[in-house]
Amino acid sequence: MPPKFDPSEVKVVMLRCVGGEMAATSSLAPKIGPLGLSPKKVGDDIMKATGDWKGLKVTVKLVIQNRQARVEIVPSAASLIIKALKEPPRDRKKVKHVKHSGNLTLENVIDIARQMRTRSLAKNLTGTVKEVLGTAQSVGCTVEGQAPHEVIDGINDGEFEIPEE
Repeated sequence: MPPKFDPSEVKVVMLRCVGGEMAATSSLAPKIGPLGLSPKKVGDDIMKATGDWKGLKVTVKLVIQNRQARVEIVPSAASLIIKALKEPPRDRKKVKHVKHSGNLTLENVIDIARQMRTRSLAKNLTGTVKEVLGTAQSVGCTVEGQAPHEVIDGINDGEFEIPEE
């Protein structure tokens, strides 16, 4: 028999969902049902909290204590880059295979790297900036008007100066 759940204990549930849309209760129910929470109410809370990320897939962290769920957004580098491109929100059901052909400044990339710093495996901020530039390459946008990999080469050669922490 499984151990009894203590409601004062803090539980953390991570899930990916689309910002600004109702999270599927069918995927929420098995995760939070045993903790004594209503999937519909938690889905509404997620929808309200992810309103700024409309149309983008983001990771949501549910911190559950005393049968209350607190919603925290843990954005990925790709979703931060797409948000920084300031593209209009798209309807995921109608518009498929979007090319993100915008341009970012190096300051935007450094800001994103600072947000990602705690989850990065790099030793310093320069490594995290290179990680974000690699993600920008896969998203398909340009940085400072050139391909992200050329910016990485520029950082390695000393053309671009990255401030330390």
